[in-house]
Amino acid sequence: MIIQTGMRTDIPAFYSEWLCNRIKEGYVMVRNPYQPQQVTRYTFSPSVVDLIAFCSKNPAPMLSHMDLLKTYGMYWFVTITPYGKEIEPLVPDVEAVIDTFRQLAEITGPDSMGWRYDPIFLNETYTPEVHIQKFTQIAQALEGYTHTCVISFIDLYQKVRRNFPEAQAVPKEKRLSLGKTMIQIAAAHGMKVYPCGEGTELACYGADCNGCMTQETYEKALHTTLDIPKKQPLRKECACFMGNDIGAYNTCLHGCKYCYANSNKGLVIENIKKHNENSPFLIGNNEIGDKITEAKQKSLIVSQNEQISFI
Repeated sequence: MIIQTGMRTDIPAFYSEWLCNRIKEGYVMVRNPYQPQQVTRYTFSPSVVDLIAFCSKNPAPMLSHMDLLKTYGMYWFVTITPYGKEIEPLVPDVEAVIDTFRQLAEITGPDSMGWRYDPIFLNETYTPEVHIQKFTQIAQALEGYTHTCVISFIDLYQKVRRNFPEAQAVPKEKRLSLGKTMIQIAAAHGMKVYPCGEGTELACYGADCNGCMTQETYEKALHTTLDIPKKQPLRKECACFMGNDIGAYNTCLHGCKYCYANSNKGLVIENIKKHNENSPFLIGNNEIGDKITEAKQKSLIVSQNEQISFI
């Protein structure tokens, strides 16, 4: 099984101690975000969890806990963008995140690292020229530490429109122009660009439009073959293998204006008060009426004998 940690919040940045406690105790409880009394219990054990997937803007708090993760496969997506504090109030400076990225890569290897430059939006401050300049600088700094760069353009979800009303969709001609140039820059620094949820419009310029969190992604990180069951994609534009996320919405403290996972700052603050690093739940604890289901877990790694039989 692959455990996801980054679809709903940034666990490494704000809940690293909680995650470490869950791994040590060997299980975690996760509420269904749409039916909260439906709870799934996941076991943390290398016998059934092949890989833990992270997506973070600040993985630094996990650096001191890497020994705890060494029995698991890992994949780290680290988001590094050019935006200032008016857009990403509590995200560390670019230089600090680049340094953390490099430290992680030295531990995990470049096949377990991916750089996310997203979401891309345009305004008077963040023009196409600024994006290209900053993208180039970051790509240069990450050369040799990853072979993967994921880009996407801002999606105006309901929460995004509410929290970032001045944001505008990026016109197609700008998407194509920026995408083409970024693909060329990334290639010059040993990286392949994987557009996220952007369809196939950048494929003609050399982008891999088959998804950014795919079976191939995890197989490269694990250096082995996986037998992953087919799942219905979350979005028609998305071919990624996701699910089994242990996070919770409305819990991320970065405060990014473009965030799709937070409804509003007040709800985040309210939820943070319910966090207990010793609880099996990220937010709160067991409640009367909870219906707990044991997750069906098994290793997805194809054994050597099975791999031979495929040949």
